Amino acid sequence: MSYAICFNSHGGPEVLEWTHVPVGEPGPNQVRLRHTAIGVNFLDIYERTGLYATRFPAIPGREAAGVVEVVGSRVKGFVAGDRVAYVGSQSGAYSEARVMDVDRLVKLPDGITDQQAAAVLLKGLTAHMLLRQTYRVRKGETLLIHAAAGGVGLIAVQWARHLGARVVAIVGSESKRDRVRALGIDHVLLLDEDWVAQIKSLTRNRGVSVVYDSVGKDTFERSLDCLRTRGMMVTYGNSSGPVPPIAPLELSKRGSLYLTRPTLFNYIAQRRALDNAARELFELVQRAVINVHVGQSYPLKDAARAQADLESRRTEGSTVLLP
Repeated sequence: MSYAICFNSHGGPEVLEWTHVPVGEPGPNQVRLRHTAIGVNFLDIYERTGLYATRFPAIPGREAAGVVEVVGSRVKGFVAGDRVAYVGSQSGAYSEARVMDVDRLVKLPDGITDQQAAAVLLKGLTAHMLLRQTYRVRKGETLLIHAAAGGVGLIAVQWARHLGARVVAIVGSESKRDRVRALGIDHVLLLDEDWVAQIKSLTRNRGVSVVYDSVGKDTFERSLDCLRTRGMMVTYGNSSGPVPPIAPLELSKRGSLYLTRPTLFNYIAQRRALDNAARELFELVQRAVINVHVGQSYPLKDAARAQADLESRRTEGSTVLLP
């Protein structure tokens, strides 16, 4: 038995409970992990509120780092004592220990701490998906990144700058603007400003090549208005609520735009794709191209407070839980 955060109904952070749960032994292709750091993401909130379907009783969390304690009889490449991290398609990371399929694990290289791994893996692989696959950013292009002071946003801003792109960032407060400017980003706009007009001015009315929008409902239409002809709108989050239905003709009216709604797990379903993306991410972290900013950490039993702070946008960078 170990402790975990569980919930048995949808609702606010108050539905999260600190509970004893069985862990069990790993199957032939599984390992048992002792978690050392757990990542907190909006995905966890979407499940808690019912935006994304889940089964009860549920344990939130899709990413964590930890140490392998026991390996299954058919496991190859991992042994007890290995430091690992994972991004799972099934929730369950808000726990002290967990049995996990080995095909979702990646080994942690030297120079990557457990807290860094828990803070960066899901968000960093999401940034890889956005910048390297969904729309492959090229040197000299201008792009727009929403929620640039958030977990994915900070990583994406640094990665895009490394690729040679001209980054326009949008944040929710002056303190967050200072944080993003410190990364060398010149154009950091506030969410409550007329950022569409500012972007038109910055691009001489041409518009940006791609918008990466994790905010959703509140920014979607204005984001479309920031795109150049045949630009791409990448909507990948719902922090303000899901985007309402849109008629395809609207994309035509705004310049034959492209619209996609990617999800990370379709991009890392194959082992080779996961390993390649994780390797590229970890190399950039080790080289300090990407600075992993753990803005706040909480004891695992205080997961409700961590989610409430994230949901109300009181956080900066990544949030981790410590068992």
